[in-house]
Amino acid sequence: MNSHTLDTSPAARQTAGLDTASTWWLTTLDRLERTTGADPAIRVLQRAIRSVPLGRMRDLMRGRPLGHPVHPVLVHVPIGCWLSASVLDVVPGAKHASTTLTAVGLAGVAPAAVAGWVDWADLPPEQARVGLAHAVSNVAAVVCYAASLTARLRGRSAKGRLWSVGGLTAVAISGALGGHVAYRQAVGAHATT
Repeated sequence: MNSHTLDTSPAARQTAGLDTASTWWLTTLDRLERTTGADPAIRVLQRAIRSVPLGRMRDLMRGRPLGHPVHPVLVHVPIGCWLSASVLDVVPGAKHASTTLTAVGLAGVAPAAVAGWVDWADLPPEQARVGLAHAVSNVAAVVCYAASLTARLRGRSAKGRLWSVGGLTAVAISGALGGHVAYRQAVGAHATT
């Protein structure tokens, strides 16, 4: 094949599609980082969170004894439960287990959210903007999973499964946003002293 011939193989098309999606995602995140419209509300919310008298609990919630944020550790409970519930949704006879995992995932949201908000309150503007989008995606996930649990408890398992798909989609978006803040924007380890 000469260098001027386009590679139209399925693998090349797939790679091109992934490259296009990646470029779109990173461009969107770059725009979000630079969008200042929510900054006044972000500043007010950050000040309010920092003013909550947590004492030494603030350092514990931020993970200082571990040397890294505790929020990423705590999110494993809801994410793991919800992903497992989705897997069990396709297993015959596992309705009760899926419902239980959905409920446990919802119960695990509060500690993860509190730790996340405590971390978020100290972020600079670019990171706080993406972090706020991360939180909004998490709220969407919680709403979807609460609707899923409600439907499941009312015996509407098909509707519950559909809500779970929406919730898992929101979790995926939220995870990508959280990963962007943690890794691409280099928010991570805290000093241990």
